[in-house]
Amino acid sequence: MSETYRAERTISAAFKEQKQVDDVIRRLLDRGVSRDHISVMGRNFQSETRIAGFITKRDVILGGLRTGAIFGSLFGSFLSLLTGVGVLFIPFVGPIVAAGPIGAVLLGAASGAIAGSAGAGLVSVLTTLGMPEDKAAVYQTRLQAGEYLVMAEVPGDRSGEYQLLIESAGGEEVNTIEKALPRACGGNCNSPEDLSPEIRSHLSAEAQGTFIERYNTVIKETNDETKAEQAAWEIIHQKYDEDENGVWSKVKTTV
Repeated sequence: MSETYRAERTISAAFKEQKQVDDVIRRLLDRGVSRDHISVMGRNFQSETRIAGFITKRDVILGGLRTGAIFGSLFGSFLSLLTGVGVLFIPFVGPIVAAGPIGAVLLGAASGAIAGSAGAGLVSVLTTLGMPEDKAAVYQTRLQAGEYLVMAEVPGDRSGEYQLLIESAGGEEVNTIEKALPRACGGNCNSPEDLSPEIRSHLSAEAQGTFIERYNTVIKETNDETKAEQAAWEIIHQKYDEDENGVWSKVKTTV
């Protein structure tokens, strides 16, 4: 499915209850939406395990994503169906669970939309993706209140069908972005030109090489673009610091 699936638009909606999220994800999967193109964010997933281990730095989103095998078992079986489940910290929202390709977007946003917009939090990331600011603000407020955000990247000619499905499953404040979420590369990265402009503009030439090397290693091992991008951002955060322009360019010194 993932090789031929055409992700051309991104439909998002807020859900009040976790059981609604579980239901809509299963219905999207049953109707042919690729698991690699469904994202979820939320704070109050039912679990006996305390949320811990997320990393904060300068009050922006930073690395902390882990594999679905670890967090999927903690926060509900439906999350384990998605890619790249982990815990992140967002200003004004706090620690959230992020599953699917939105996780890689948020990792990259640490050096882009959020860091460049003092205290704007999730609103800044979502508007950068093409969402109206008022809708993005509603989503941030509802996440703060303990609700959930689901995003599905769907073929353009079926977006109406999927919007009706999401609404019938209890989705509110539905919004459609006329593109899929940004990815680092489609398959292997052969050169910096293969990186998305958002990523390339926030990495020095050396950091771009580090990013590409790690990305290609993980994509070869897993054939999973989301995991590869998350791993690439993690190595960037381990090896570099940002300069005054928000570019990851300062090589960290090792003691």
